[in-house]
Amino acid sequence: MTDTRFSLLLPVYDGDRAAHLRAAFVSSVQDQTTPPSEVVLVRDGPVHDELAAELDRLARESPVSVTRVDLPDNSGLAIALTRGLEACSHDVVARMDADDVSFPERFARQLAMIERGYDLVGTGLVEFEGDAQSLGRARVTPQGADIARAARFRSPFHHPTVMFRREAVQRAAGYQAMGPMEDYWLWARMISSGAHVENIVEPLVAYRVDAGAYRRRGGWEQLRAELALQRHMRRIGFTSRRQYVRNLVVRGGYRLVPTLVRRTAYRRTFLSSG
Repeated sequence: MTDTRFSLLLPVYDGDRAAHLRAAFVSSVQDQTTPPSEVVLVRDGPVHDELAAELDRLARESPVSVTRVDLPDNSGLAIALTRGLEACSHDVVARMDADDVSFPERFARQLAMIERGYDLVGTGLVEFEGDAQSLGRARVTPQGADIARAARFRSPFHHPTVMFRREAVQRAAGYQAMGPMEDYWLWARMISSGAHVENIVEPLVAYRVDAGAYRRRGGWEQLRAELALQRHMRRIGFTSRRQYVRNLVVRGGYRLVPTLVRRTAYRRTFLSSG
């Protein structure tokens, strides 16, 4: 049994559903073989009544202490996570989203690697629609030296799966607004700053995919965020000129193709065949 204490950071916004939040919370607290020492719930702006009542109920019934961070306005994920990190009592922090499900051994497995000296540990994930008992295919997750290589083209970590040392995140200047890509931008800066990173390839989180998931990966807003990310990664020398041009063409083009094409390309490239 580990002696390392860690915080669970879980942001919530008005678009989340109460039932999904409860499943995420229970799977990441009550159902863990190594539960967090505390939970930091960040309410990113006002939420609907059912979700507000669920937040109150979870905080009241939780077997571990819960710290609430209630932001008056919806400020976006980067700000919500920054405020949440400030409220965490421990240097080791695990992330979770309000609509996914953690498997029981998740934190035990990640914490063992953090204690071995890693600054950031992600895991594999498996997609599901509707019922978390009906799991789909797992996403391909890089490991070891492949993480830095993969990061030059795509995000090497699944954000809802990560556990990290807050000090390492702060050393890389923390979360910064980058549209829907604030996590990828953080990983690039952490790798550039020398963070010791790794993935557990085995899926330890079930990731909810709804009917609009692939539609939301495209469009002009996504393209603008993509172009900004690529400029920033090139500016800090994380990507070469050739990689920069490749990413503009391939990743930029991906944002503008029809949803069906986007879904097919993503599943062929990033989901395992097993």
